[in-house]
Amino acid sequence: MTISQHPSAAIDQRTLRDTLGHFASGVTIISGIDDAGPIGFTCQSFYSVSMDPPLVSFSVMKTSTTYPRIRETGAFAVNVLSDHQHGISSQFARKGTDKWAGVSWRPTAAGNPVIDDSSMWLDCEIWAEHEAGDHLIVIGRVVETSPAEWHRHEPLLFFKGAYRHLRDLAS
Repeated sequence: MTISQHPSAAIDQRTLRDTLGHFASGVTIISGIDDAGPIGFTCQSFYSVSMDPPLVSFSVMKTSTTYPRIRETGAFAVNVLSDHQHGISSQFARKGTDKWAGVSWRPTAAGNPVIDDSSMWLDCEIWAEHEAGDHLIVIGRVVETSPAEWHRHEPLLFFKGAYRHLRDLAS
């Protein structure tokens, strides 16, 4: 369904990207596991959708080669990276490398990988998927969350094209 039908001027993609860069976002790794082992990708488009039922969402490019493997399993984990994990974010954003090299993780009850020392994590079952332009919007039902003692680090942020910390934005 399209909400607006009125014509609009073409939006330059670089201008849009630069404008949206003024919105600080958390940095996550969406992870899963299949017969070949752990899989995952860096994702900034993550948010809470509903408390009842407990739903979260992320967006992923339709051209992703990792997400189809996660979709096949029907489940995923969301790892909210800690302020010191920018290297992990960069590692998972690269194509054609062993994204899990040197990354310590443990499985959720369902077996999805959660990255050690992340700020927090959620384990989810895929609830719905919607096409939206060049992305897919994936909605997951939360089935497990990180325990309270896990939440000891501030989150890693991305703002104006760079990794940031909450203390950077406070000034």
